[in-house]
Amino acid sequence: MQNKIISKAPGRVCLFGDHQDYLGLPIIATTIDKEITIKAIKNNTEKFKIFKKDLNIHDSIDINQNISSDEKDFLKIALKVLKKYNCIPNEGYDIEIKSEIPINSGLSSSSALIVAWVNFLLTTFSDISISPRLLADLSYEIEVKEMNGSGGKMDQYTIANGKTIYLDTKSNEIQSFDHKLCDMIIGVSNKSKDTQGLLKKLKENALKSIEIVKDKVTNFSLYDEGNIKKISHLDYLEDYLKPYFTAAVGNYKITMDAKKEFSSSNLNINKISDLMNSHHNYLKKDLKITTSEIDKMIDISLENGAIGCKIVGSGGGGSIVSLSTNSNTSNKIVSKLKGIGVKDAFIARKGSGPSIYYE
Repeated sequence: MQNKIISKAPGRVCLFGDHQDYLGLPIIATTIDKEITIKAIKNNTEKFKIFKKDLNIHDSIDINQNISSDEKDFLKIALKVLKKYNCIPNEGYDIEIKSEIPINSGLSSSSALIVAWVNFLLTTFSDISISPRLLADLSYEIEVKEMNGSGGKMDQYTIANGKTIYLDTKSNEIQSFDHKLCDMIIGVSNKSKDTQGLLKKLKENALKSIEIVKDKVTNFSLYDEGNIKKISHLDYLEDYLKPYFTAAVGNYKITMDAKKEFSSSNLNINKISDLMNSHHNYLKKDLKITTSEIDKMIDISLENGAIGCKIVGSGGGGSIVSLSTNSNTSNKIVSKLKGIGVKDAFIARKGSGPSIYYE
């Protein structure tokens, strides 16, 4: 074993499929070149002494303690889950956690931390052959299954694979794309995203609308692109449920259209941008997950040359992503966003996957 281990994992941006993966619908997402970093140094104790640098929080985990079933700390839950795979720590480390990814902003800093943490634990305390699929499966088990979370698989699978991917969330089939993406301008709002509360409401209403239609329409399938286009299905729904059904089927169609474009040998970024704008309209007008600040950020980005924009993450705050093919335009958008007092704005590019190395 090495004395000092560094484990990194990237943030992610959902390009297509927000509020789709928990319905079993596909998504397209990519990593960004901002990372969570875990630095671990042996400390000759039986404790993980943890310092979350960005939050200035110290914590300690006794490696011999039993993790309770109602534990809420992801780092501790990971120890419980990995124990089932015979990954059991036998010595302590001083752990420093630092994030380039804005926290609680819709860019999956928590999932990046879990992937990096699982990678560190497996590398250090097991002989298991580590693959992107294993990292994704274990991280999903920790963050969603163990916590009964409302989210889907997008975050863990995108980060663990480290590429732009299409993920079929029913079969877990992944198709990766190697296209070089244009600049992604990230604007972080001053309001943290509302993850579990908003996801729970949207998920429940979307599933309810789908079940009502399935009960009324013989052989209805949400995954049949021809079937779902029938606007008449809305007649079976109460008015308050219609937007959730409309967004579910509309965003599914957009995601499939985007997949076709990503699958081509030459990516047409203007087509991708048009689809992104359409996707955002469903998120704004039907699911109503934007805020006045997010709306203003989108408007400013488009007014200053962005070719595509959308909110990122669960909504109720968080971030936006804007696409730009011109560096001057990208810098101008960043400047304009900072000029209205956003929490942060920066240019991101497609990132890579999780990494482990030693110093």
